[in-house]
Amino acid sequence: MISDHPPAAASASQITEGRLARRVGLFDAVMVVMGGIIGSGIFINPYVVAQRVHTPFLIVAAWAAGGAIALLGAFIYAELAAQRPHVGGQYAYLREAYHPALGFLYGWVLLLVIQTGGMAAVTVTFARYFLDLTGLAVSQGTVALSALLILTIINCMGVRLGSRVQSLFMLLKIAAIAALILCGFWFIREPQTMGRPFLDRAPSFGLLTAFGSAMVPVLFAYGGWQTANFIAAEVKEPRQNLSRALLIGVSGVILLYLGVNIVCVRALGPVKLAGTQVPATEVMMLALGPWGARLIALGIAISTLGFLSQSVLTAPRVYFAMAKDRLFFRSVGYVSARTRVPTVAIIVQSAWTAVIAFSRSYEKILSYVVSMDFLFFGLTATTIFVFRRRERKDGGETYGYRMPGHPWTTALFIAACWLVVLNTIYTEPRNSLLGMGILLLGLPVYLLWDWLGKPRQS
Repeated sequence: MISDHPPAAASASQITEGRLARRVGLFDAVMVVMGGIIGSGIFINPYVVAQRVHTPFLIVAAWAAGGAIALLGAFIYAELAAQRPHVGGQYAYLREAYHPALGFLYGWVLLLVIQTGGMAAVTVTFARYFLDLTGLAVSQGTVALSALLILTIINCMGVRLGSRVQSLFMLLKIAAIAALILCGFWFIREPQTMGRPFLDRAPSFGLLTAFGSAMVPVLFAYGGWQTANFIAAEVKEPRQNLSRALLIGVSGVILLYLGVNIVCVRALGPVKLAGTQVPATEVMMLALGPWGARLIALGIAISTLGFLSQSVLTAPRVYFAMAKDRLFFRSVGYVSARTRVPTVAIIVQSAWTAVIAFSRSYEKILSYVVSMDFLFFGLTATTIFVFRRRERKDGGETYGYRMPGHPWTTALFIAACWLVVLNTIYTEPRNSLLGMGILLLGLPVYLLWDWLGKPRQS
């Protein structure tokens, strides 16, 4: 039975989340989903895939396969959003399915590694492109800090304003990607071959491992849709709108990503694509000359700023939920009475991002991100098994979307995520172990917060 009414039981954080305002509609939610995925990577990463597989068919197939896995993830998170439309997204699912400690560990690495490390790198990337485009005589750090400060202020002024600004950036990103695709098809009259051979070697285990290696940067490029679930408590009719936003947003990104990669392969060919670290710039140079290169540089700057805007908007809701569960500083759970947003949580994340950016430690942190991110993707997907088992046991109602093909499709997504983790551990054991060390350091911190948060008997 499908119902739009929430379950009777609710945790402490679910009860207190009513102070947040539901002001994000379907369109803005779709833009949040797409904005969490599309950063600067799609303009650059195609060359990494071309270095690992060497025919047009295999290159495009890797991006298509990555899109299919991302869509499986979107269906999983759509079901979770419909079943538990609460603040915090992955944090809440892990906490309720398993143990508050697991939810805390996710929030711990999100703040210290996953979110802020990525934000710091994107902030610096924006500053570089901005200075190249404008030629202003200011330092890169000043531009980076100014961008972060402006977006922090905007998001502290309210979720509606923050989501509208994010939507504007996302529309500009779509325009930049569409311009790349259209110019690549329209102005480049002598395309490289898109035909045979389909494979760069005979079918073998070596071909399989090469294709798997190519999938790692592809899956990383498709990551980010899960952050939309962080703001579930601020989405209007989240059981419907957030689920729809996930499916529409991820599908839209798949189309854009496939378009970019087909254009890159068509314009440059596999060999030239593998030999350049700026494929989008190369395509626009062929299509429009130096003016085209500056146009795509502007698109990359806008894309990085839009990704940063989405990050400032979404992730602080996890730290807010942790504070409400008494697993973080109580002040982080503060919600402004006027703007109805967790302003302290937003400021804490931006401040830590600035520290990482100025210390330039983000380059090391980014090497930890892949293993940590996909570890928790897989763990979060397993919560569907737990929630469905409880649902059957309690004879409860079913809410909204259901994962098609479950349990096989869910298991496929989990396997894909954890294969990425294993591959990262194999290829970068030192960085992966450091990331795991940071994760495990969260256990004594959790025990401390849990002890401090328990009521004392007089």
